[in-house]
Amino acid sequence: MQFIDEASIRVQAGKGGNGCLSFRREKYVERGGPDGGNGGDGGSVYLLADEALNTLIDFRYQPAYQARNGHGGGSRNKTGAGGEDILVKVPLGTTVVDEETQEVLGDLSKAGQRLLVAEGGSRGLGNATFKSSTNRAPRKTTPGQLGDIRRLRLQLKLLADVGLLGLPNAGKSTLIGQVSAANPKVADYPFTTLAPSLGVVRIAADASFVMADIPGLIVGAAQGAGLGAQFLRHLSRTKVLLHLVDVAPEDQSDPVDNALAIEQELAEYSEALIERPIWLALSKVDQLDEMALQELRQEMAETFPDRPVYSVSALGDIGLDELKNDLMQFLNEQRLQAQEDPEAAEYLQQLERRISDDVFTHSERMRQRRRLGDEPGDDELDAGLMDDELDDWQEGDTEVIYVRE
Repeated sequence: MQFIDEASIRVQAGKGGNGCLSFRREKYVERGGPDGGNGGDGGSVYLLADEALNTLIDFRYQPAYQARNGHGGGSRNKTGAGGEDILVKVPLGTTVVDEETQEVLGDLSKAGQRLLVAEGGSRGLGNATFKSSTNRAPRKTTPGQLGDIRRLRLQLKLLADVGLLGLPNAGKSTLIGQVSAANPKVADYPFTTLAPSLGVVRIAADASFVMADIPGLIVGAAQGAGLGAQFLRHLSRTKVLLHLVDVAPEDQSDPVDNALAIEQELAEYSEALIERPIWLALSKVDQLDEMALQELRQEMAETFPDRPVYSVSALGDIGLDELKNDLMQFLNEQRLQAQEDPEAAEYLQQLERRISDDVFTHSERMRQRRRLGDEPGDDELDAGLMDDELDDWQEGDTEVIYVRE
């Protein structure tokens, strides 16, 4: 199944039913009065967060949703039936943006959360409503109002506690495969990860956290180079970033320079995201001798004095338990601090908003660049839902890996 994390849809609420113009005609009643009923309200369109979904692929094939119209009123003061609302299911972590106004309408981050995106039209009034002591036979009615019509852009940002980042072949997929039940593709060539993967890291029966892996970043990722830039938004909701650094890169590059380059790309993507706690994990340490590893750890500590530094090897099962336990402890402490310290909670909320704003701004900038060029991007992909000439353009048979325990 393809992994799609952005989609454009059209939603249309139902029209309200018209009011009825009617007068009573009953035997033995000399002067019947007005008895035209009101119409029914039009149906509304809601988005519903569903934890069973993990991609926006369904909206590629069904991009339009319309609620039912309300029924008109009837004689004998009968009110028309209201139009049926429709619920459109979206994955947890979906941000909803009005494409015309660029307003963020909501963020669906909790299972079962509903968001009204198109309100049904108001009902029309029948002539019985306008009856008064001075107007006993009104012939006035009102029509039902049109419902909202909106073009929405859905942006999926996966929910995870820990986000993995690093260069291609840094060992991210191997790590998440070792510490969780996720089974991502692992190979000895770069860009084996083509879509984000989630894995539940279980420390104990009642203690676990979710780890997210995105495709490897390269220099220029913030400007659209490589695959990682497309999925950087999935790191925006994480509580801590775990930066994996290969201690023995195949191209003989310097691990410290590589780490600096990745953090520079992260800062260019979002100045707020770089304020998240970042931990460094020296990966594949079984390939270095003890002295060389200690020298590298010392150099990393001097270059990144505020970053915890760990030495791990997923294949050699080195340092994994310590890393998992420390991450679990940090997440628990952060959660407790947010509950007990209002200032800390307010800071985290503000940081979330700033990161969200940065992600949205970067997404719009990249989309504008694609519009100016001839590259098939998300907008062309969305247009292809209604334009046959782009049906042949595909992203490739990318599989989404999503594991929950």
